[in-house]
Amino acid sequence: MKQPNIILFGIDSLRRDFMSSYGYSKLTTPHMDKVASEGVLFEQHFSPSIPTTPGYASMLTGLDCFSTDVVALRHEGAIGGKTLAEVLNDKGYNTTCIGFSNNPSARGFQTYLDYESWVPDETGKCPKAENLNAVAIPELKRLQQEDQPFFLFMRHMDPHSPYLPPSPFERIFYDGDEKDPEEHSMEAVYNFKPHADFFKSWIPEGVTDQRYVTAQYEGAVAYMDTCIQSIFTAIEELGIEEETLVVITSDHGETLYEHDCYFDHHGTYDNVLSVPLILKYPGKLPEGKRVTDVTLIKDIMPTILELLQIDSGLSFDGQSLLPFIEDGEYEKISEFYITECTWMRKHGWRTSEWKLIEALEPDFHFKPTTELYNLVEDPEENHNLAEQEPEVVEWLRGRMNAYIRKREQETGRTNPMITNENYHGLGTGPFQSSQEAYDKLYLGSIVKARALQAKD
Repeated sequence: MKQPNIILFGIDSLRRDFMSSYGYSKLTTPHMDKVASEGVLFEQHFSPSIPTTPGYASMLTGLDCFSTDVVALRHEGAIGGKTLAEVLNDKGYNTTCIGFSNNPSARGFQTYLDYESWVPDETGKCPKAENLNAVAIPELKRLQQEDQPFFLFMRHMDPHSPYLPPSPFERIFYDGDEKDPEEHSMEAVYNFKPHADFFKSWIPEGVTDQRYVTAQYEGAVAYMDTCIQSIFTAIEELGIEEETLVVITSDHGETLYEHDCYFDHHGTYDNVLSVPLILKYPGKLPEGKRVTDVTLIKDIMPTILELLQIDSGLSFDGQSLLPFIEDGEYEKISEFYITECTWMRKHGWRTSEWKLIEALEPDFHFKPTTELYNLVEDPEENHNLAEQEPEVVEWLRGRMNAYIRKREQETGRTNPMITNENYHGLGTGPFQSSQEAYDKLYLGSIVKARALQAKD
């Protein structure tokens, strides 16, 4: 009997709180919501090491950043651990990766296919998900015709800036005047010089209302969800629904108009750390189950392998989530280490009540070196309590440093947050001041932004 197939939607920059299945007030994801109703949804799933490269590295190895040695977007060197594609290759699977060929975290696939996911067409929009479908659906049909089971990984890019959903999705969540001269919320965005030219390369000229740009993110998610339904339809028509494990998740979330980190994914705030996880496997997983405990992105690979009943012989930092689903015994996660090497180099410690963020060098937003947030009283993390609560800062710092020492001893390597001083790719070493970082971290156009994605 043929082994089950795996279809993994590794959606870039999708924050779970903008999905209707996670309680968002707008109906952004009805098709993915249906999958959730037919499977298992994890309500508190996190990606602790952002952005893209470390997020996918953890997703596709079952390891944390100490084991993969990956914390930076522009990662240099190899990825520690064996990838899910490499394990499944050894087990006789056909493996295909779509939209991620230039990143070392996607090591080991037999087939790589790409599609246009950045540059707008003549209408000024980019039908990213339709471009992906044009590649993915024929590949799905090819894989289905083979004798071997398959692993299909797709990196959807619609929620990743630039947000360019085609008509009518660019206006389904916005009915205002985006060029209202009395509106000034976009001034701060255009005045942020490191990214201003990037924003101006895709936000229509004259837009003054940030709510319009946020609505482009919402519209991009809804457009992508509509296009993803074509893939679900193909699965049904090919008759492989019962023998296919579907996984929907993301590498990290997105900042929209919060924390001065406009329309990007930097900062270790919860809007970037919070991602969805939905699993559907008819007959093997319950329908409509919601798991309330904290889970981490490193849990995905061991969960997939246990569901497929594949013994890889590997040790993972993550744990299988089947006991969470089946109410068995498992290790509850109450606190975890968080890292960022996107445009800033920071790490911290998150508990159910508190979030500590510490800068390892000055950042280009001129933020304080130490930030502390009470996640119960201030879930949006708007009130820094570091000066008012020094004892809490020291307690969390002690917990974090003890964990770092433990993981360094277990892996035999220095914390990659300490060694990755060239995370920005400029070859200049740590910034000495926020002004230096502000002056040097220039993003530029869409084409320049696309080129910054890590290459193997």
